[in-house]
Amino acid sequence: MGSSQGDDLVALPTLRQDETLEVLPRGAIRSALAKRMASSLGFTLLSVLVVLVLWEGFILLYHIQPMIAKNPLDVWRYMFTQRADPAANLRSAAGNRAILFHNLKTTLRDAGIGYLAGIVFGLAVSCIFILQRTVRQTFMPIAIVLRSMPLVALAPLLTLIFGRGLLCVAMIGGIVCFFPALINIMYGLRSTPQAMLDLMSSYGVSKLKTLRTVILPSALPSIFASLRINVPASMIGALLAEWLATGQGSGQEMLTVENTFDFGELWSAVVLVTLVTIIAYSIVSAIEVAVLSRYAPDALGGKQ
Repeated sequence: MGSSQGDDLVALPTLRQDETLEVLPRGAIRSALAKRMASSLGFTLLSVLVVLVLWEGFILLYHIQPMIAKNPLDVWRYMFTQRADPAANLRSAAGNRAILFHNLKTTLRDAGIGYLAGIVFGLAVSCIFILQRTVRQTFMPIAIVLRSMPLVALAPLLTLIFGRGLLCVAMIGGIVCFFPALINIMYGLRSTPQAMLDLMSSYGVSKLKTLRTVILPSALPSIFASLRINVPASMIGALLAEWLATGQGSGQEMLTVENTFDFGELWSAVVLVTLVTIIAYSIVSAIEVAVLSRYAPDALGGKQ
């Protein structure tokens, strides 16, 4: 009898959710997605314009030598119009792009590994902390202590323990992404209305089923906030891993060009990493709108 009541209780949020879905048909979801994408694109273009103005203004204001400081036009020329000149030790634009994109591909792989490791581990630990208060009280202070340690100091130790391969990249990138994910997801999981939790408890629903059917859906906005925040964090973690551990990718490229005085490559690599981060952030935002429009339309209302 208790099992039957529990099943009826779990169906209750589903019924209410279905009623909400009828209020937001697919056309409304597509409209919300298009509106969010248009708004995101507009703000992105405005931000790029502001950055370009500040970039050029900074160079002019501080009178930085042209050999070191490259303006947006120099980066464009380096990537798209430069011709090969062996006498001046210049590659063609096609050769420059080949090197830049080869390193960028490695950095994207490293960032993706760290991103997934941090998000998955952060979500898992957050769920454990919510289900087991004793575990949270025991290990949360340890997590805070580890977070306070500079990653630059930990990186050599991680390299000695895990080597210079993908496992080390996953550890460094995962550490960078783990703590923002843990804090944001924990906040979302703990913001579930107490009345819903009491209702589930009164019907004898297990903690795991309550987590799956009530707590996690309520925490979707916070989970997606973690996904967005960790996009740039994962890129930083990948670059840090490449600087201190693997010696590959755009991170290593940014260090080695100082010895070759190819500052055009340095500035171009920075621009590419920045643009890819912005694109990835926009993709996650679009996925967020699509999911929240279906499962948490009230949370989406404040984002439009």
